[in-house]
Amino acid sequence: MSHLLPQPLQAGPLTLKNRLIMPPMATAKADPEGKVSPALLDYYQEKSQGGYLSLIIIEHSFVHADGKASNRQLSVSDDNLIDGLKKLAQVIQSNGSKTVMQINHAGSHTAPEITHSVPVAPSAVPHPRRNNLPEELARKEIAAIIKSFQEAARRTKEAGFDGVEIHAAHGYLLNQFFSPLTNKRTDEYGGNVHNRIRIHLQIIEEIRSAVGDDFPILLRLGAMDFKDGGITIEDSQIAAQAFEKAGVNLLDISGGFSGYMIPGLTGQGYFVSLTEAIKNVVSIPVILTGGITDVYSAERLLLEEKADLIGVGRAILNDSKWAERALSRFPSLA
Repeated sequence: MSHLLPQPLQAGPLTLKNRLIMPPMATAKADPEGKVSPALLDYYQEKSQGGYLSLIIIEHSFVHADGKASNRQLSVSDDNLIDGLKKLAQVIQSNGSKTVMQINHAGSHTAPEITHSVPVAPSAVPHPRRNNLPEELARKEIAAIIKSFQEAARRTKEAGFDGVEIHAAHGYLLNQFFSPLTNKRTDEYGGNVHNRIRIHLQIIEEIRSAVGDDFPILLRLGAMDFKDGGITIEDSQIAAQAFEKAGVNLLDISGGFSGYMIPGLTGQGYFVSLTEAIKNVVSIPVILTGGITDVYSAERLLLEEKADLIGVGRAILNDSKWAERALSRFPSLA
């Protein structure tokens, strides 16, 4: 599988250039139906120009209309979208970067005016950033969502992407299942850590059966809620080991259930404590993100083995030439 993964995961010398990635950043540039638009192609053409980033992860894209998070969000919910997604993958790959599609279901982190349906969730618990009371998912509805993730991953592979990332962070559906704050179920999907990640493991299993063994699966993990009664880093260490055993090839670490404040988290790589804790218990690569805008800080974090890849999404969002300028100014890091 190594030939399909970004350069840092292959044999050969490790440099800063081949360990910089652009994590997903929502653009709202898809057309109103969720299709790839010229504006979206132009955006990723600009961000990937020159191949200075080893990997670009496409913004979260909904797997089913009921899981759409916002207007003009990209969709992977239907086969008629594959041709547009192919163009998107080709734009990035032709510039020299690998690209992965992030697939997502919003759960209760949406609104009826967006989905034209009542939001759903593990339990009938309001989302901290929404005023709606969601409907609790029945088992058959959970099975349908698992199938939607599988089909979205199949489309991702058919469109020519280099891998797929399951979004399980930032207060969306899979984060809602993992967090005791929003998961109050008493069946096999609620309670202890293993039950709260049951849906994740079932999604991983179904995706792997659809895409085969030679297609990388990444997972974006909200590793801590930073709120009493929420996900702890110990929960996430257990989950990370289970995800690795299930066949995930790379973990993309984040934190903070969307809507909860995270006191004291500032500076370069402010999720480093989470990344380091996860890296200590798994053998697969780990991505560190969180306010990294300084090239020397990125290099230091790698040298200190805090992570295997560095996400510089905010830096690239604000300056498309950030990686090119950093590496040309400091050639010793390239």
